[in-house]
Amino acid sequence: MSIKLKCLSHTPLRGLNDPGADVVAEVDAVIARSRAEVEAFDPELIVLFAPDHYNGLFYDLMPPFVIATAAEGVGDYTSLAGPLSVDKDLALDMARHILASDVDIAISHRLQVDHGCTQTLEEMTGSLTRYPVIPIIINSVAPPFGPYRRVRKLGEAVGSFIAGLGKRVLILGTGGLSHEPPVPLLKGAPDEIANFLIAGRNPTPEFRAARQARTIATGQVFGTPECGLTPLNPAWDAAFMQQLIDARLEEVDQFDIEEISKAAGRSTHEIRTWVAAFAALRAAGDGYTARRDYYRPINEWIAGYGVLSADGR
Repeated sequence: MSIKLKCLSHTPLRGLNDPGADVVAEVDAVIARSRAEVEAFDPELIVLFAPDHYNGLFYDLMPPFVIATAAEGVGDYTSLAGPLSVDKDLALDMARHILASDVDIAISHRLQVDHGCTQTLEEMTGSLTRYPVIPIIINSVAPPFGPYRRVRKLGEAVGSFIAGLGKRVLILGTGGLSHEPPVPLLKGAPDEIANFLIAGRNPTPEFRAARQARTIATGQVFGTPECGLTPLNPAWDAAFMQQLIDARLEEVDQFDIEEISKAAGRSTHEIRTWVAAFAALRAAGDGYTARRDYYRPINEWIAGYGVLSADGR
């Protein structure tokens, strides 16, 4: 058994808003290096922790955790559309193990996933179908949120399952770091927005285009006095990444949801995917060795953009 981990920020604005040629070249280079490492590792299975952005999951039924036995990318922004190569039987076995570990998780046999899931899978493998994958969606944008200790325990349950497989497993976490795109809140929303947040699956092309245009426009002014959203917080990002590198995972149990939202932005809770990924890696073996591959705050992409890598021991 051999296990590797990659945790990456994602941004739907990559390729749409221009942060400058030097920044694009830096990110392209770190993605290329990471993908080369994945290809050399040649995983037999990818376990992918990802968020959703009101494309597959809505308030008509908003579970904290969902494991998919089948999943299809919706193709939002520039992300790939189409089915993922989900190992259905193994996903069901993992779900049973998670439930037996006293962690509640929902099961979807037909899950729609967005760029939060597919962008990193494409960047690391070149497609949505190259390797068998088990997607696990962690609610990261739709309050209320459960405590971070529950996310850690989810990761530990997944890791103990992985430990028994005897496979080369790549664990991916995708989301965060500090960022606050223009994602609406249900509380106080006008009826049109509330109805979308509750049951907005399969929107018209015109609705999706307008929604995406708002995010693109926000990226063009993000970090300036014209934008009232919470700015990026590189210091917060650096401290969190170091916490994961140092394997101080139990400290996330003390994370205060409202404090994180105020300090780093409401969508920073996508770091839940990173917490779960590192908890899974640690639980699957005898600890890990981790490193920071990249970090840069990129306003045009509304992202504290970072990459962490780790190897299990």
